[in-house]
Amino acid sequence: MRDKPAGETRAADVLHRMRADIISCVLKPGAKLRFEGLRDMYAVSFSTLREALSRLVAEGLVVAEDQRGFVVAPVSIADLNDLTYVRVLVERECLGLAIKHGNDDWEADIIGSFHRMDRLQTRLGSNYYLSGEWGKLHGDFHFSLVAACGSPNLLEIRQKLFERAHRYRRMSSQFRPKWRAKDVEHKMIMDSVIARDTAKAQELIERHIRETTENVIKHAGHLFDAADEAPHTRADHVPAE
Repeated sequence: MRDKPAGETRAADVLHRMRADIISCVLKPGAKLRFEGLRDMYAVSFSTLREALSRLVAEGLVVAEDQRGFVVAPVSIADLNDLTYVRVLVERECLGLAIKHGNDDWEADIIGSFHRMDRLQTRLGSNYYLSGEWGKLHGDFHFSLVAACGSPNLLEIRQKLFERAHRYRRMSSQFRPKWRAKDVEHKMIMDSVIARDTAKAQELIERHIRETTENVIKHAGHLFDAADEAPHTRADHVPAE
């Protein structure tokens, strides 16, 4: 296999780093992304930065403002509610299809992914959510649940929504007043999937998503623009479990 050109490798690297910094809130929602500061921060050229920012605009993580440059996509209650609404629809569909089509290897992957995530969480303690390694294993576990759904397009849509939601998950973890037993939730979801109990698995994954949304709105509201208490989307009328 031929190695990628150095420029292409640098572009992919800065895209990965910027994406990670946005979803972990190192680059805060609504922050202006000035080229001079970004060049110093990531040690790359303006052209490489522009390419990465254009990709992040397409992913919905950065907003291009006419004649004013780029800003990190703001967070808002309206966006969170709409994102939750769409994630619930997609996750339930992916999970139902995966349970229908999944085989023994799929089940083994789920169990292995859960074990790796659970063991690391035990070692890290209460600040596990700050770990990039745990975040990756958490994403791997949730992907393993739906990996057998059989639709690459549906999985691609689901993955983009999952990554967008990471900023809100981080807020939920940081401002939660008491511990959330996510390991218990994850095991309940896994057990229902392995048991091929579609209705229960879909109910649990929806509750898992909605609980984060409710917590963010209740305890991290100070991070949202007051101006965004705006017109309700259709998602605002979907009852949370």
